[in-house]
Amino acid sequence: MSQQRRDALDDAYEPTDARPTNRRELGLGAIGGAVATVAMTAFRMPISRSLPPTGPFLAKYLGGEPGDYGWEALALHLGYGTAAGGVFGGLAARALGATTPDGDCGSEAGREARATALGVAYGLALSAFGVRVLLGRALGVDLDPDERLVFHLSHVVYGLTLGTWFGSNV
Repeated sequence: MSQQRRDALDDAYEPTDARPTNRRELGLGAIGGAVATVAMTAFRMPISRSLPPTGPFLAKYLGGEPGDYGWEALALHLGYGTAAGGVFGGLAARALGATTPDGDCGSEAGREARATALGVAYGLALSAFGVRVLLGRALGVDLDPDERLVFHLSHVVYGLTLGTWFGSNV
């Protein structure tokens, strides 16, 4: 790659007030994802009295019982909740930056409200993916109606937390 091309790429990733860098977007989303995963898990665990689906996932692919993987299941859950938050950060920053022609995210309250709404939609999308693909196809688990409700509501908690946190920090 020519030096001129490298310089142009470097200039494209210079931080500006109107558009944060990709690293910043992903980093804020990842931190928000970690915070949101802790909130979701704190909401879910006392109600369902079971590990996140990562427990059965680890048991299926590594052997043993889901209860054998308590800390590992929580760590894996935190890991992919953090990664999902990073993805949200990249997507949400683009959506929020696209609200005005100059890339301004608007008022703080408006930005937080839009980010929270995006977070709830994202949490519900993750929940639908989790029920259909991860639980249904990968694990062959069909949740009973009560557990399915708690699963979906816990992802709403994730989305609310992630969106609100991200909107107040972007």
